[in-house]
Amino acid sequence: MVHVALTIAGSDSGGGAGIQADLKTFQELGVFGTSALTAVTAQNTYGVSAIQPMDLSIITAQIQAVKEDFAIQAVKTGMLFSAEIIQAVAAELRDSGIPLVIDPVMIAKGGASLLKEEAVDALKSALIPIATVVTPNIPEAEVLTGLEIKSESDIERAAEHIMALGAHSVVIKGGHWKEAPFAEDLFAGSDGTRFSVRSPWVDTKDTHGTGCTYSAALAAFLADGESLPEAVISAKCFIHAAIENGLGIGGGHGPTNHWAYNRKGGNLMEGVAVIG
Repeated sequence: MVHVALTIAGSDSGGGAGIQADLKTFQELGVFGTSALTAVTAQNTYGVSAIQPMDLSIITAQIQAVKEDFAIQAVKTGMLFSAEIIQAVAAELRDSGIPLVIDPVMIAKGGASLLKEEAVDALKSALIPIATVVTPNIPEAEVLTGLEIKSESDIERAAEHIMALGAHSVVIKGGHWKEAPFAEDLFAGSDGTRFSVRSPWVDTKDTHGTGCTYSAALAAFLADGESLPEAVISAKCFIHAAIENGLGIGGGHGPTNHWAYNRKGGNLMEGVAVIG
């Protein structure tokens, strides 16, 4: 059986993030990728120079066209840009019963804002309450919760705060703690499940699209039938391989290596530890 995943996100002309990264990830993991484009960016490894959001009518038409023709096993969202787009996407996904991975994309690697300030409230009120899992990094978790995150207990508090908004579970990614010798992500579920997934810190500038790639891998593993905890661990292995084996292309923050996981054999736990 061919499994199908849908990504609802923006386009990255540089190919390292957004729709392009999502579809590459789906393909590498043997999942048929479908897409709904929310915005076009002029972007490379140095940053974003222009953004053009799509009309709401064409965004919803794309989602409806895919839903009408495919049995979708998982959906992920990325760059949604505005409150209006968030609300339109939420209306299409609400009551669908499809596992939903929300990557709350806010800032590009080069510093450009990919989410309007007023859209944060819509994200919290319309989309997070229908999420299977939300995957913020630490800065994004701080925006979503209003908390300053400086410790492991702060991460726990932030996870509880996000689940209080209605999310079934959350993965708070620890890759922004550069002083640590490892990148540790916390998984917290509303059923009380807690564990961390740790991988060695990789000293590289080639991290463009890590959030998109991780959340796409998580959606792909869910589409392929893995349980949520299994998919979180598998996605961590995928993104660690992608970061560890950077491509060395572009003059700025280069893209991760979407080929690495399969080229190294797949199902990798090299250096990846599950704690708790």
